[in-house]
Amino acid sequence: MKPTHILLAAALAATLLGCSSQKTGEAHEGATVQTEPTGALQEKLGMYTTVRLTADLSKLSDRDRQMIPLLIEAGKIMDELFWYEAYGQRDSLLNALADESAKQFVKINYGPWDRLNNNESFIEGVGPKPDAANFYPHDMTKEEFEQADLPDKTSQYTLLRRNASGKLVTVPYHTQFREQVERASDLLREAATLADDQGLKKYLNMRAQALLTDNYQPSDLAWMDMKNNTIDVVIGPIETYEDKLFGYKAAHEAYILIKDMEWSKRLEKYAAFLPELQKGLPVGASYKKEMPGSDADLNAYDVIYYAGDCNAGSKTIAINLPNDEEVQLQKGTRRLQLKNAMRAKFDKIMLPIAEELIVPDQQQHVTFDAFFGNTMFHEVAHGLGIKNTINGKGTVREALKEHASALEEGKADILGLYMISQLHEKGEVEGKLEDYYTTFLAGIFRSVRFGAASAHGKANMVRFNFFRDQGAFSRDEQTGKYRVDYVKMRTAMNKLSELILTLQGNGDYAGVGDLLNQQGQISTQLQSDLDRLSQNNIPVDIVFEQGVEVLGLR
Repeated sequence: MKPTHILLAAALAATLLGCSSQKTGEAHEGATVQTEPTGALQEKLGMYTTVRLTADLSKLSDRDRQMIPLLIEAGKIMDELFWYEAYGQRDSLLNALADESAKQFVKINYGPWDRLNNNESFIEGVGPKPDAANFYPHDMTKEEFEQADLPDKTSQYTLLRRNASGKLVTVPYHTQFREQVERASDLLREAATLADDQGLKKYLNMRAQALLTDNYQPSDLAWMDMKNNTIDVVIGPIETYEDKLFGYKAAHEAYILIKDMEWSKRLEKYAAFLPELQKGLPVGASYKKEMPGSDADLNAYDVIYYAGDCNAGSKTIAINLPNDEEVQLQKGTRRLQLKNAMRAKFDKIMLPIAEELIVPDQQQHVTFDAFFGNTMFHEVAHGLGIKNTINGKGTVREALKEHASALEEGKADILGLYMISQLHEKGEVEGKLEDYYTTFLAGIFRSVRFGAASAHGKANMVRFNFFRDQGAFSRDEQTGKYRVDYVKMRTAMNKLSELILTLQGNGDYAGVGDLLNQQGQISTQLQSDLDRLSQNNIPVDIVFEQGVEVLGLR
């Protein structure tokens, strides 16, 4: 079938310009652009398998059930804001496309760039995805930003724009998005009137206020104090992955969650081990002086709605928040395991990957409990290590800029495995250590398919190459399957932990850049093995059927 040609008229192109004449990565004015052939787009859509996002709502009160549609409506507003931050004008792009496959793929990716394929454009006339996303003017250089005398330019909650004279100015989120955040704030306040749990009521009211002011720390503290709620919501500008220019700007998203009380009870003991595990980290004493809070929550949830950043491309299956370093040191963090989404990925993706790439006699060690444990301890491990550099360069996030997210994800992965190893020796973790290590390798294969554009994908690639160089696994040349060397994997785990923690503590921006550039690449051989997964129609990730109708609430 011939490609679908779309003429973007000058009037359309004009609507695709951000404020102050800032282009947002869309097609050039008057350009003729075309999508990939329909067959190719359908093949891309085949990278995703659809999951119906449901949960058991039978234990919720009538007031809880009335609250959920309000929270979903607020989540839809976060979706709208993330579209603007990631791309620009959503409706203008979608209305310009005649091909339904193109529209569907654009919606999955929140723009015309394939997030699972290094953000390559699949619509002609649209250039590469800007590192600046839509947070900064695309003609702005890093040098211009550094020289600009704007005290709030590094704030997570400001956009950079140009004024009428072309000078950089900052625009607070609550100003840029006034109409949307006022609507979202009203919805959260209405939901708060239905909350039986006083902690949830307080949090919803404070989060509603935060959306109007961009002062999120009080509501983050209230969220950490909330202990007995069944319904939870994570909402607002949170993660900074989308800003690949500096890693400063937070993108809007929302999760709506139902706590699994039984599973959460099983997990609550692990946070208490954080101070002890921090002291035992395989790194010099100066890199582990900070003491993480041990009163943080570790809970399991069924997620019933994703919106915005967390719904773009590869889907999050666990969360570690808040990101505010002051809150982390004072209260710790809450680790949220999204059990139903995790189970879907394990059944539909992890098991088929293991069958294709792990040697037969080790496939038995790829288990859901180990997958859940590796994912859970990844989130717990975000609380370990170091948040502030040891040499006066500020926080690790500030010092490492756009490299911070990828290295932090790599740290959490490797220290999660370290935690499992240590707790297994104490008899605090059930199952065989071989299960966790083998599932860990299978998990690398799963995550590197997210592409180098993903912080998680790049972190996994660094670890894969480091482990390979350390002999932590071997590849059978005849079958193309991999075998874990459990002793060498543990040694490699300790070495990589020391390297990452040292780079973070030193705020070594150049060193991290070298590590990501040298070790963050997919080799020809590995790519060939990953191609086998696609040839066998093993999906890369999941998309959701979700909403009030799916939940039976309308």
